[in-house]
Amino acid sequence: MAHFAKLGKGNIILTVEVVSNDIATTEQAGVKFLQNLYGSRDTWIQTSYNNNFRKNYAGVGYTYDQVRDAFIPPKPTFNSWILNETTCQWEAPVALPDTENRYNWNEENQTWDLVNE
Repeated sequence: MAHFAKLGKGNIILTVEVVSNDIATTEQAGVKFLQNLYGSRDTWIQTSYNNNFRKNYAGVGYTYDQVRDAFIPPKPTFNSWILNETTCQWEAPVALPDTENRYNWNEENQTWDLVNE
């Protein structure tokens, strides 16, 4: 199946639709199908469920960046986080200590705080 993201104002993703590969033999064929289906000239961009292209699978609220040709998730509420230009994912300025424990980001101290369960 092929997946397509509908762009709204500011290239914000409004919805993601699935189109059969029999119909979406190319990106343009999928776009044309969706425009005909909805009777509109909306802008649709193909996205990859497996992240094979455009960096990330598009989700509602993501932004499509034409320069990077990538879908970028919304920025977390932390001012310190920066966009990784390679992955187009937001990252804390300090790496997560490990993946075996749970942590919360402490914006004030710029640290990962261990969650005591």
